[in-house]
Amino acid sequence: MKKQKNYSCGNAPIYLRITVAGKRAEITTGRECEPERWSSKTGRLLGTKEDIKSANAYLDSLQASVYQSHKELTEAGEIITAERIKSKLLGKEEKAHTLLEAVAEHNLKMKVLVGKEYAAGTLKRFEVLERHLVSFMRVTYKTSDINIKKIDHAFISDFEFYLRTDGCANNTAVRYIKNLGKIIRISMSLKWIDKDPMLGYKLKAKAVERPFLSEDELQRIAETVPIRKALAGP
Repeated sequence: MKKQKNYSCGNAPIYLRITVAGKRAEITTGRECEPERWSSKTGRLLGTKEDIKSANAYLDSLQASVYQSHKELTEAGEIITAERIKSKLLGKEEKAHTLLEAVAEHNLKMKVLVGKEYAAGTLKRFEVLERHLVSFMRVTYKTSDINIKKIDHAFISDFEFYLRTDGCANNTAVRYIKNLGKIIRISMSLKWIDKDPMLGYKLKAKAVERPFLSEDELQRIAETVPIRKALAGP
């Protein structure tokens, strides 16, 4: 029961209050009560009359709905906040976004900008990343997609291991993980996820030695070019 600042007498409204980590969210129950009939200890009306029992049963059902909403959010791997529980209870949940949705949206925008801001080869690498992710989730997680909020260090580590066992060399695997990191950062800017699962994840590219051609090798190439031109004809 919550008395308003201008309360003087009569019934006062009853609110449902949800508290998570010290932060509150409140919902009006649509019920009222005389202050002397309210128990702040139990959060219920005092009395045994049928109207009192009915009101208390309604408050019980609201409380049960809060616990159910909390349970469903927990099972879905969502970040639990008082406002999020309130939204779910009221049927105003945020739309869930998936990893492949984020990748597809990124690739679509990049495709439009090929030749302006991006090279075709850059787009191709992200398209290959998408195919790797599809195959990885199907093989490792037995699913076709995943809520982007569920991505964590374990997911990234599993993906890196998959890339390496699927034939990718160290630096190639590192590049795909970094590209995934770009998708995650964009998702953070869109408020699709609350924190960066890549934070603290260690990646190490290996230096690749590229030896110079010897003078003899250069000479052989120079001698080969005219032959190719002759074979090609005028």
